[in-house]
Amino acid sequence: MKRTALLILLSYIAIVVAGCVVTHPRVAPPPAKVEVVPARPGPNHVWIAGCWKWSRNAYIWVPGHWVKARPGKAWVPGYWERRGPHWVWIPGHWK
Repeated sequence: MKRTALLILLSYIAIVVAGCVVTHPRVAPPPAKVEVVPARPGPNHVWIAGCWKWSRNAYIWVPGHWVKARPGKAWVPGYWERRGPHWVWIPGHWK
């Protein structure tokens, strides 16, 4: 009984880990979409532009959004960078 439970648990873990494989696209992302930026919700907000995200085997567009600014920090946008035959997303961050 314990052995069967252990085998089931190990099988489940193997399935979950197999689904976590990160793949990087070999195709450049499309040009950024032109977004209509809605009105700023407040004076302390910064617009984070939309971007392309790689999802399994295709790019999907993630729309831009407003976020509260961090005092003394500036938003550095994310970007796609070519590394060998692959494209890698470098996330945006506060600096």
